[in-house]
Amino acid sequence: MDPSPRYRRVLLKLSGEVLTGPEPFGVHPETVHRLASELAQARALGVQLALVVGGGNFFRGVSGTGREFERSTADTVGMLATVMNGLILQDALERLGLQTRVLSAVQMPQVCEMFIRRRAIRHLEKGRVILLVAGTGHPYFSTDTGAALRALEIGADAILKGTKVDGVYSADPETDRSARFYTHITYQEVIEQGLRVMDQTAVALCRENSLPLHVFNIRVPGNIVKVLSAEPIGTVVTR
Repeated sequence: MDPSPRYRRVLLKLSGEVLTGPEPFGVHPETVHRLASELAQARALGVQLALVVGGGNFFRGVSGTGREFERSTADTVGMLATVMNGLILQDALERLGLQTRVLSAVQMPQVCEMFIRRRAIRHLEKGRVILLVAGTGHPYFSTDTGAALRALEIGADAILKGTKVDGVYSADPETDRSARFYTHITYQEVIEQGLRVMDQTAVALCRENSLPLHVFNIRVPGNIVKVLSAEPIGTVVTR
């Protein structure tokens, strides 16, 4: 394994559903432990790690239960679900000896710190894993957009997006066997082809600021370290 990681500082974006493992809802402890162990290995490479985790394992907004409620209310509930996931991952990481901080876009001082850009960067420089929760703190913005915003604010070299497939395809590979796999694609091509890599606001932020996005299958053990070690897996999206 190359001792020099591909990226110095990254933001890892995960959907809340990743934490469910084989379960349909909630949190699967064994899956959380596996993810935490892989993050510890990534941290051992010297990579500075920031995490953004969605809340879909507890509550889904515009594409699920949240459709039955007023949009601002549903989005706020979704943001609170991300706080729960951040605290769960914090516990798993600290059980492995890592230092962590949960930074929230919504004030809740009894639970976690408020996100302040300079403070977040200082935590990273001290070797702490930071978990960025509550999205942007505002409704109508997805966790994808929150991840892109935070990655730019902390000066990340790339966003790593862990998904349930091997990378970016021209169509859903689970329903279309002829779907083409891309090892590299541009943000402009993502927009033109209407590919669901991230939402349009997040794609625009990444494209305008030349922030690379590396999409890979988070469900395959060892893939986080492989991406960071520059092994040829997943899809790289660039400007």
